[in-house]
Amino acid sequence: MKRIALLGATGSIGKNCLDVIRRLRSQFRVVTMTTNNNTEILAEQAEEFRPTLCAVMDPHKVDDLQDRLSERKIQIRTGPEGLLEAATHPDTDLVVNALVGAVGLIPTIRAIEAGKDVALANKESLVMAGEFIMNLAQEKKVQIIPVDSEHSGIMQCLHGNRREDVARIILTASGGPFFNRRAEEFQSITPQQALEHPTWNMGPKITVDSATLMNKGLEVIEAHWLFGVPISHIEVTIHKQSIIHSLVEFTDGSILAQIGPTDMRLPIQIALTFPERMESPYPRVRFEQTRMLTFEKPDHEKFPCLRLAYKAAQDGGTTPAVLNAANEIAVQAFLENRISFEKIPSLIEETTTRHVRADRPSLNEILTADRWARGYVMKQLP
Repeated sequence: MKRIALLGATGSIGKNCLDVIRRLRSQFRVVTMTTNNNTEILAEQAEEFRPTLCAVMDPHKVDDLQDRLSERKIQIRTGPEGLLEAATHPDTDLVVNALVGAVGLIPTIRAIEAGKDVALANKESLVMAGEFIMNLAQEKKVQIIPVDSEHSGIMQCLHGNRREDVARIILTASGGPFFNRRAEEFQSITPQQALEHPTWNMGPKITVDSATLMNKGLEVIEAHWLFGVPISHIEVTIHKQSIIHSLVEFTDGSILAQIGPTDMRLPIQIALTFPERMESPYPRVRFEQTRMLTFEKPDHEKFPCLRLAYKAAQDGGTTPAVLNAANEIAVQAFLENRISFEKIPSLIEETTTRHVRADRPSLNEILTADRWARGYVMKQLP
């Protein structure tokens, strides 16, 4: 039985992960669970899965969680220390990091240091500190298993193939809700419109990132570190049907594609059971019901976030961490109606341009760059 630490249990990935575990109870046991502040849902989950430890980041919510679980012998922790305790618990084998944003970085690192394999849905960890994390994982002899559907697809295509035979990685993107909208109309886009994703059901931050194509830019950086492929060999194509999740082209010209339904439970299950596969009841792709599969080039001028992500990846050092931090603050400001949709990339570009890059940075330099970028963007907000 594989013992699981689930960071971000109450979010979209966390709930889907528990749905997978619910169906495969003989294979998995949830030992620790965390939430930012949703103690009501976490308490319900804990009642069902009976973890050893629950942690809530918001210290103002710890009393509520204790009250809700007062009849259970579950340890309650709070704050960053509680999150790290959940990530490094000695009774766990696999840490599922489903946290959103830079808050997921240190738990990823501490889990690796503790010798835990990590099923990683927190792409920001590798965007901010990819080289540091992959070197640490190699040193500690632990696996980093991708949860994102695109990177899960790449992993499956590469399984059994040699990395040196890879010529190109192609990440697919739905294009979000505004791919066919004219750039002149971007000024009037509302948060509600940006949250209406055409194919996936995700949290608000990731959904806005999909609308700006920043999500795909972050995934390019993540793929670079996960699979050791140069940034120049990683491409993005718009595939609105979201049936093909990724493609890998090899040096002989052959292309392997991973195809599956738009259901995150499938890549989550693969991450939990890898390298084995288990039966699932999830929807199947029926090609006779698929009228067509289309592919288009992304417009880097209309969606500059993708261009900015590629540039940050090429610049390297602390620049990707700054890109990520600036994006997080800008997206939150957009969701709060403080800035327009088209202001998101302009704030990111200004911040990355003004940043003084540190090459081959230490963890402290990465965290310092992250704090600087957040502070800089906050000062530019109305």
